[in-house]
Amino acid sequence: MNTDDLVTLLAHGAEPVDSRATARRFLVAIAGGSVVAVMLSAGLLGIRSTPLDGSSIPMFWTREVFCAILGVVGVVAVRQLGRPGLRLGWLPLGYAAPLVVMWLLAAVALLGADPQDRASLIFGQTASVCPLLIALLSTPLFAALVWLMKGLAPTRLRLAGAACGSAAGAIGALAYTLHCPELAAPFLGIWYVLGMLIPTAVGALIGPRLLRW
Repeated sequence: MNTDDLVTLLAHGAEPVDSRATARRFLVAIAGGSVVAVMLSAGLLGIRSTPLDGSSIPMFWTREVFCAILGVVGVVAVRQLGRPGLRLGWLPLGYAAPLVVMWLLAAVALLGADPQDRASLIFGQTASVCPLLIALLSTPLFAALVWLMKGLAPTRLRLAGAACGSAAGAIGALAYTLHCPELAAPFLGIWYVLGMLIPTAVGALIGPRLLRW
């Protein structure tokens, strides 16, 4: 069999690739995992009403935007790392910027507080459970993003696993805000970040095994 015959044989019956298949896979993974995370937060933990007085509104929205930005950056990282040869580009800055802003807000809050109040700003009421609950709520989305990534073509498997974990952690944290009463910047800058780092570290650790071709 010559080369032309082999090419003809391999191409026989081939159908056009659906260019929208990847977009649909993204939508199913992110929407499905996020919905499950929200349902877990509401069902297992309950929705806590946040006082909407003048002092709490700014930090309430700061908390939501902080988690949302990190979630968007994580999803973009999943997209980039799922395709061979694509560069991360602005993504390191996208991760760093919201963290630096939150840590600056935390420093300002601690410096402006009385010494006896600083511990409550750092630990709040839920420091012992916050990171673990965020990690728990991130689990369904992490599984969905791993399923998504396995349908792509990642080559940097450790980074790809970390990206899945970071996106899941940030969106899991956003779902957790339905329940969480904490609004202090020092608390968010420590315990929320730790909660997001848990699935990120897990993804980096097991990514090479889960995402191997």
